[in-house]
Amino acid sequence: MGSASIHKHTAILDAAYELFGSGGFYETKISEVAERAGIAKGTVYLYFKNKEDLFMAVTRRDCEGFLQQLEAKLQACSSLTGKLSVIAGHHLFYYYERKQHTKLFFRAPNNNPELVAYMALFMEEYMQAVVKVLLEGGATEPELMAQSYIGMLDRLKMDILFDPFFTEEEAHKRAKFAASLFIGGAVGNMNASLGDLPAEQ
Repeated sequence: MGSASIHKHTAILDAAYELFGSGGFYETKISEVAERAGIAKGTVYLYFKNKEDLFMAVTRRDCEGFLQQLEAKLQACSSLTGKLSVIAGHHLFYYYERKQHTKLFFRAPNNNPELVAYMALFMEEYMQAVVKVLLEGGATEPELMAQSYIGMLDRLKMDILFDPFFTEEEAHKRAKFAASLFIGGAVGNMNASLGDLPAEQ
């Protein structure tokens, strides 16, 4: 794509993200996306064959960004405790930064096999990133530990999504608590020190 096409493609995705996130998949119209993006409705269909295709593109961009940002943050850390703290912060702040766009998660197209398959792939890639961190740290049950850690973080995210008054300070508190709890418990036998936890980034 040329620069003009890339600009339009990005504008459509940005507009769709805002509208899907605030209104939901079924409530959002392609004409509204086009208006928000500042282009003609027909132009949207030059890039995406239908609304489901557009939603998939928005979801894919968001998930890929999540994994890429996590990888960059993990590469900047050398210790197991530091990396586990980064994972907690990244997970919870991903949702904190999107708390005004919760309908992107809860009003998605129902029974879309492509979306279901993609989200399963995304979760597997995320889990394997955590497994890699735990393996490098010497964990003996890295997959079980990764599932447990992500599960704990997923539960802690729920108040972020449903409490409109949830603060950034609370997000920091929960990220640090989750990392400390996991390191002190599941990773305690690996002689991890809570004192090594870095300040939340």
